[in-house]
Amino acid sequence: MKAVICKEFAPRSELRLEDAPSPVPGDGEVLIKVEACGVNFFDGLMVEGNYQTKPDRPFTPGSEVAGVVTGIGAGVTGLQPGTRVIAFNGIGGYAEEAVALAERVYPIPDSMTFTQAAGFLITYATSHHALKDRAKLQPGETLLVLGAAGGVGLTAVELGKQMGARVIAAASSEEKLALCRRHGADETVNYATEELRPRLKELTGGKGVDVVYDPVGGATTETALRSLATNGRHLVIGFAAGDIPKVPLNLLLLKQTALVGVFWGAFARANPERHAANMAELFSWFDQGKLNPHIHAEYPLDQFADALSAVMERTAQGKVVLRMAD
Repeated sequence: MKAVICKEFAPRSELRLEDAPSPVPGDGEVLIKVEACGVNFFDGLMVEGNYQTKPDRPFTPGSEVAGVVTGIGAGVTGLQPGTRVIAFNGIGGYAEEAVALAERVYPIPDSMTFTQAAGFLITYATSHHALKDRAKLQPGETLLVLGAAGGVGLTAVELGKQMGARVIAAASSEEKLALCRRHGADETVNYATEELRPRLKELTGGKGVDVVYDPVGGATTETALRSLATNGRHLVIGFAAGDIPKVPLNLLLLKQTALVGVFWGAFARANPERHAANMAELFSWFDQGKLNPHIHAEYPLDQFADALSAVMERTAQGKVVLRMAD
């Protein structure tokens, strides 16, 4: 099979597409013929050795795949060859075949294409866990989404609306904000041309926002934290801006607010039953037409470098997906 190989932690330019042996499912694992693989920001961090997870080398990046089960290991029940699935496989996705733990493999609705599926798992599951389990977002609350046109940001916009919140989307261009409005944003802020804090004060009548969804980090984090309402929650999703911010903790004290870390992968591993219930809810909403995954672009496997660059350089709106050869 063909697979992208990372031989040592190094710049992304050193990744290579090579012939590799097909993986063999071990106990509790399934083998998947990969049809599509989602491309994520942390893929680029991982191959350069800048992510909290550092796999043994050599390895193949790619943590979410969509495809068809072709083999099962010992002890696997509930999954059969021929089942259409998505999987959170950790690594191995930029390849024509991949293995995943059966507990992290989910049959997909017939209405979901492989491309949609490859852009669904990590983004929607992260945002769903963040808003439902960590922020406990309530109907009628105001949600601010930073980086709202990115892969996870756009799903937070959709899910916030689905959960009954008033959603304010913040992004860096009018084109991105138009996309956010199409996916349900009630209000938008262009933080390339507008000052975020005064605009949020205006939009909330001086009250502030109840929840901040922050996959960006950098200088924007403190501005958003200062814009929280009393008892507000600031969700730490990631640091796409590149800088991990240091915030004055007195801001939390004065407004009785909370800074809340979100690590969906750890949650899913520690709470498989709760996570399965969350996935069932997401699939139900998709089947009812309440969720609309936005795919920015599809790339063939041999153009993985361009796909990864689109994500790492933050030019993508929504999700970037690799498609394998038929």
